[in-house]
Amino acid sequence: MVKSYKPYTPSRRFITTEEFGEITRSKPEKSLVVGLSKKGGRNNTGEIMVRHHGGGHKRLYRIIDFKRDKYDVPGRVAAIEYDPNRSARIALINYADGEKRYIIQPAGLKVGDAVASGDGVEIKVGNSLPLEKIPVGQILHNVELFPGKGAQLARSAGAMVQLLGKEGELAHLRLTSGEIRMVPVRCRATIGQVGNLDHENVTIGNAGRARHMGRRPTVRGTAMNAVDHPHGGGRGRSKGNNQPRSPWNQPAKGFKTRPVKIHDWMIIRRRTGQKV
Repeated sequence: MVKSYKPYTPSRRFITTEEFGEITRSKPEKSLVVGLSKKGGRNNTGEIMVRHHGGGHKRLYRIIDFKRDKYDVPGRVAAIEYDPNRSARIALINYADGEKRYIIQPAGLKVGDAVASGDGVEIKVGNSLPLEKIPVGQILHNVELFPGKGAQLARSAGAMVQLLGKEGELAHLRLTSGEIRMVPVRCRATIGQVGNLDHENVTIGNAGRARHMGRRPTVRGTAMNAVDHPHGGGRGRSKGNNQPRSPWNQPAKGFKTRPVKIHDWMIIRRRTGQKV
C-alpha cells in the first residue's frame, strides 16, 4: 500500500510513502550485516566517476543469499525486514541446522512459511530449483545467468521473469523489459515474483528526501555555460544545433552504448522488440 498525506505544505501534497505493515522486525540480524562506507561516486584517486552521488543516511549492508546453495535443508521464515540497500524486502530464514540467512522476499511469503532449495523440492513460492526442474510458464525471480554464480536477474521490487520454454541445454526466459534471452538450464531460480509491488508508485516529492537517500542535485545541461556542457551557453533556453548528448559529448539518444559481448548470441529478442 502507498500512503498519502494531507497537504499542509506545498511539497507534502505530492509526497507518498510505502506502508511498512508487513515488516515484522526493525533491527537486522547482527551476524548477517557488515559495515558499508560511502564512496560519493569517487574512485580510488578521489575523482568523481558517477555524478550526483553523496551524503545520505548511514547504512549497514545485509548479506543476501543469492546462491541459495543450502540444498535439501528445510528453512522457515523468521522475519520480514526492511533493507535500505534495495527496493525489495528481505526475509530472515532459520534453517533446521541452526544457520540463518537472508533472502529476497517474494510476494506472498509470510512469517512461518517453509522454504527449501534443491533439485527435488516442491514448486512453491520461495523455493529455489534449477531451471531444468521448473515447469514451463512459471513466474520466477532471482535467476542466475551462469550456473553457481548467484542470482543476477529479477532482484528488485516487483521484478519477475517467465520461463517460456527449454531447448536442449538452454532455457528461454522473458524479462520484464520484454527482452527474451537464453540461460543454461542448470542455472537456479526462485519461484514467484519479488514482493513490495507498490514501490514503483512512490513519489519522492521533495529535495530533502532525495538527499536523505544519497542523491545530490542534478543540474540541466541547458542551464550551464558552454564551457561546462555541450548544451550550455546560448541566449535564452537553447541547446543550439546540438543533438542530445552527455557532458563528455557522447550522444544520448539512438547511440548504442552496450558493448558487444561473447554472450550476446543468447539474446533472442531485444527489449525494444527487434529480433537479433
